[in-house]
Amino acid sequence: MSRRLRLILLVLGSLAAAVALALVLAVYLLLQPDRFTAMLQSQAHGVGLELNLASPASPSLFPHPALELRGITLSAEDANAPILLAARGSLALPWHTLLGGPTVISQLQIDSPRVDLDALQAWMAALPAQGGNTPANIPRIDTGVTISHGSLVRGNQVLLDNVTLQAGRLASGQPFPLSLSATAAGAPWRMRLSATPRIEGTTLQLNQISLHLSQGTAITLALSGSAHWHGAADASASLGGKLDQADAGEYAISLALTPANQNNPLLLALKLDGPDNHADLRLPPLALARWWSELGNQEHPQLTVPPGNGHAEFARIDTGNVTIEGLTVQAGTSVPAPASTAAVASQAAQPSTKP
Repeated sequence: MSRRLRLILLVLGSLAAAVALALVLAVYLLLQPDRFTAMLQSQAHGVGLELNLASPASPSLFPHPALELRGITLSAEDANAPILLAARGSLALPWHTLLGGPTVISQLQIDSPRVDLDALQAWMAALPAQGGNTPANIPRIDTGVTISHGSLVRGNQVLLDNVTLQAGRLASGQPFPLSLSATAAGAPWRMRLSATPRIEGTTLQLNQISLHLSQGTAITLALSGSAHWHGAADASASLGGKLDQADAGEYAISLALTPANQNNPLLLALKLDGPDNHADLRLPPLALARWWSELGNQEHPQLTVPPGNGHAEFARIDTGNVTIEGLTVQAGTSVPAPASTAAVASQAAQPSTKP
């Protein structure tokens, strides 16, 4: 090899090394993984959460700027059990964010997340009510969210498995589509949701809600309506539609959520009307979740009456290995009087026609 050729190769090699070093420096200068990790941890801390990573975030520029997160743990502050564990995640960032523009996430991907329902409920129950002057916020995600191989658990019990979630662009005033599939008790379920989130003053509004939930062709639930949220238990919603069971028929269903106040907790009013099944119930969702959690406590199970108010009549309930027929539930202050008592009261109220 001639001296001139060796010199050319040496120069080209030096240039390639310089370009590679410049790219590495550009990745760290532009993405600044420590800055973005601190930003994520700060945002989590603002809502009472702690975000930890098994290793520092690693940046990449190809095929698009992104931060790779590994060993993700999300916990409520001072909690014993984490809310979320995930093997890895990826945050794709647009160039204008890297060059000093507003912090925007292009896409969020999470692989193999495990969500503990008890820990999530405990964190939500401890959230303070959002003040009237505190502005609401919608985190902007340009191209969507992808979750794969997820699970929802309560303790050691798996409630949902094989969870896959695909969501579109999340931005105020823009339609937000979401699709989810999962396995529950061995049965496949699918959900499609679309809504338009919008900020009005300090209120987060969800307008034009359309919800479709199905288990194959056996059960189909379709609801539409709207919802509003000020923070914590200050929430309201109104949804209506139909429930179609292949073996039982079609039911009209409505859900109304009323916010908590000084005298009443957050309440969900459920009305169901169809062949052989009727329900008119008012349920406190947070108290009902705590009751269900205590019922499933294997060490200290507590068999108590579930919280709620109203009445329900079900001809048949089939939950896997358990089948209940002719179930009637009456609870709370709005329990209707027995038919015999009502008849006596009606007769006593009528004026006498005897001389």
